[in-house]
Amino acid sequence: MKIIWLGHGSFRIETAGQVLLIDPWLTGNPVLSEDQHEAATDGATHVLLTHCHFDHVADLVPLCKKLGVPAVGQYDIMSHFAENEGLTTVGFNKGGTVDLNGVKVAMVPASHSTTFQTPDGLRTGGTEVGFMIMSEGQTVYVSGDTDIMADMDWMGDYYQPDVGIISAGGHFTMDMKGAAYAANRYFNFKTVIPCHYRTFPLLEQSAQMLVDGLPGVEVIEPQVMEAIEL
Repeated sequence: MKIIWLGHGSFRIETAGQVLLIDPWLTGNPVLSEDQHEAATDGATHVLLTHCHFDHVADLVPLCKKLGVPAVGQYDIMSHFAENEGLTTVGFNKGGTVDLNGVKVAMVPASHSTTFQTPDGLRTGGTEVGFMIMSEGQTVYVSGDTDIMADMDWMGDYYQPDVGIISAGGHFTMDMKGAAYAANRYFNFKTVIPCHYRTFPLLEQSAQMLVDGLPGVEVIEPQVMEAIEL
């Protein structure tokens, strides 16, 4: 399995012959240069969406159309994209699990918000979620944008994820201290990869507090377009 950070909350996960793009934000992403866009998305088989804020959804429709791949996410917003944009979609909901050609993806709760711009103004786009991605004998928890929440208790116990891709930049999500608290209290991760940080000055710029707060856990500060092999 290869996990490749595309900056901010965006990832490319290569596993079991599939290439999953998680919240791929290309247009306007200050840490992913335009000359990296092709390599970031080449060969993608699915585009997964955690919620509809612009820095997660902006490129979903054009990418799905360009690549000819389905969008995968919460049922209500997937229905919107199917009906209004003609996308092929895989819509499901919290508690559900879908099989993406051998890669199983379960939808779990997140605590955030989810709106997007339309010609008629700001609209709510379904509900914010996270994912448990199960493949190659590992379970990867993709938190999406979230705060600490009590649901992490049963999520950690039930799915027992080995790897946590956790939003930790503060201001809009948990910060590094909060992410360390959540990981210690609710999960038993072998590896933690922070995200949703370093993009703007408003967000945390270092994961050192997370590293210090998780002794015995491999905390990997990702570098844009550099593969983490697990």
